[in-house]
Amino acid sequence: QVQLVESGGGLVQAGGSLRLSCTVSGRPFRSRAMGWFRQAPGKEREFVAAITWDGGSTDYADAVKGRFTISRDNARNTVYLQANSLKPEDTAVYYCNGVYRTATAWAPEYDYWGQGTQVTVSS
Repeated sequence: QVQLVESGGGLVQAGGSLRLSCTVSGRPFRSRAMGWFRQAPGKEREFVAAITWDGGSTDYADAVKGRFTISRDNARNTVYLQANSLKPEDTAVYYCNGVYRTATAWAPEYDYWGQGTQVTVSS
């Protein structure tokens, strides 16, 4: 059973920054592409960012491109999301998951989701 534990969320003012972390256990980490997703109240979960197994390539949703940076530490089985210049529309619960690429999008690999970490951005 994979375990995904997200942390680092909080309440910040618009323009502020947060660094989210996700530690993975129960599944091989170093060979997996990893990603971040988010779900705002009343909306479906959406893709935010992805990183290849070796960190050599990253991809971002247009809404966060230039403001968010995904990275990973394979020695620690941890993936990070540095979120800068935060906006009120970034308010959501943020989740990590393994990811794979379909013809048109990044999709979550695991059916299981962690508890997520709440990010709230005030205007």
